[in-house]
Amino acid sequence: MKVELFQLAGRDGDTPYNLERTLQTIASCAADSDLLVFPETGLCGFPSASSVARIAEPLDGPSVQAVQRAARERDVAVVVGLIENDAGTFYNTSLLITPEGIALRYRKTHLWPDERSLVVPGDRHATVVWRGVRIGLLICYDIEFPENARALGELGAELIVVCNGNMDPYGPVHRTALLARAQENQLYALMVNRVGAGDDGLVFAGGSAVVDPFGQLLCESGRDECRLSLTLDLARVGAARSYYHYLADRRLPLQGERREHADGRRELLLP
Repeated sequence: MKVELFQLAGRDGDTPYNLERTLQTIASCAADSDLLVFPETGLCGFPSASSVARIAEPLDGPSVQAVQRAARERDVAVVVGLIENDAGTFYNTSLLITPEGIALRYRKTHLWPDERSLVVPGDRHATVVWRGVRIGLLICYDIEFPENARALGELGAELIVVCNGNMDPYGPVHRTALLARAQENQLYALMVNRVGAGDDGLVFAGGSAVVDPFGQLLCESGRDECRLSLTLDLARVGAARSYYHYLADRRLPLQGERREHADGRRELLLP
């Protein structure tokens, strides 16, 4: 699977600007790419108390529809985030959008303190297969909790995609966490962070990266806007699990209801 990571500087509350940059970036992707990944809330930026109701969109809204059209035109899957408006309830949501539509929706389950008054946490983890690879999504602060990645591992994930909006001075925290989550679940983990300045004096840390199932760092960005491209060798997932398999050997399974769907999605509902 060929992935492209787009480390961009966004504008909080400026959906037209962010959407246009996203569409331009999708249009410029490599012809043989399978998966494109953008930072956390890449379509609208981060919300504030005064902007959240204005920038939040339903999943059938114009921004998601535009990304769906772009994904169809390029025959590629796109992981992109927004503030979701579900009948007046707001979520920090990432979507896996394929040429056929929304294949996976993930609502951030572990909210950063500043967003807890603005959005509601999600209630489940999920994975789905795209071009033969089972993928799960996490968002920013989620990666700091081992149980989140473990839940995706239980659901068969071979690749965890983290849409990130991590700021100084916490960049090293997510770098360390990403390495650990990949190694302890014996799967690929990639993270795409935002760069530049945001509201309230925040400076985003960059450091987008890809880690293999042995916990080895394959590539890593600096603090400027950039594009990383890498082809993942999925045979390394099996190789990492060939002699010992953490998921099989562990003695403390996670709680929660498991669901299998006809479209290939697997879900674990939080207890």
